[in-house]
Amino acid sequence: MTDLTKNILRFILFACTQALIFNRLEIGFGIHLMVHPLFIMLLPFEIGVFSLMTLAFILGAIIDIFSNTYGLYASSLLMMAFFRPIIFKFFSPREGYDPIKEPSLIDMGGRWFAFVYGYLLLIHHFWYFLIEIFRMDQMLFILQKTIFSFIFSYLLSVLLQVFLMKKSKAK
Repeated sequence: MTDLTKNILRFILFACTQALIFNRLEIGFGIHLMVHPLFIMLLPFEIGVFSLMTLAFILGAIIDIFSNTYGLYASSLLMMAFFRPIIFKFFSPREGYDPIKEPSLIDMGGRWFAFVYGYLLLIHHFWYFLIEIFRMDQMLFILQKTIFSFIFSYLLSVLLQVFLMKKSKAK
């Protein structure tokens, strides 16, 4: 399967699962499971900034349409896509990134993925809840939702990679 086909299938999968499944789940404690930022993370290292921002906006807009959230997902994915090259550059290996590998848990290792995806997901979640609530007097509630959602979304993203990526590497 080519990289383009794989990324198109991922795009459809992440958009549908987020909009039709995870946005409908009510867990409590302000927890919102969000797996769609993983799509932005898993895009190739060499993708251009314009393509990255365009894909982030389109994915966010599609989820916004299904969720009736008026740009909330698009805004937070654009924020994450904006910081992605900066954080990737900050955490780049000494010899640079291998273009054959993708920025996943399996290819780049647990420590690299934990830091890079952790920072990107925190930026995404904080921006999402800051815009959703849009009141500075609710900052503790925003932080509570950000932290709880971050923990569960991060764990779900790691589980998805372990179960789905291992099968694709075995083939």
